[in-house]
Amino acid sequence: MAKKKLAAIVKIQIPAGKATPAPPVGTALGPHGIAIMDFVKQYNAATEAQAGTIIPVEISIFEDRSFTFVLKTPPTPVLLRQKAGIEKASSTPGKAVAGTVTETDIEEVAKIKMPDLNAYDLEAAKMQVRGTARSMGLKIV
Repeated sequence: MAKKKLAAIVKIQIPAGKATPAPPVGTALGPHGIAIMDFVKQYNAATEAQAGTIIPVEISIFEDRSFTFVLKTPPTPVLLRQKAGIEKASSTPGKAVAGTVTETDIEEVAKIKMPDLNAYDLEAAKMQVRGTARSMGLKIV
């Protein structure tokens, strides 16, 4: 069997288990002509265990209008907000502190994010997570 020819790659962030054909899913996938409800059902089934978090997904769309998708890890700011127990980050990072996270929280987030980061080891991943925390106005204790 010949390889399918890739037509497009679409990346979107959707709440786990709560995808609907409405925007952003419909507007991202509609122009490519794939069955949106098929994607929605498969995505919701694959992410039902992680309900409540935002899960990025990378959808590969082929010329015959079939598709495959790969789930990524939740965005670092989402994980840090959960660890800090805050609704949103600081509007003036560096001046106002929105919350605090511990070094253990940083390590846990780095371990979760490790597959999607371009870091060679855990220490490099922790440095990236610390930078994100600082840019969100979080204090690391």
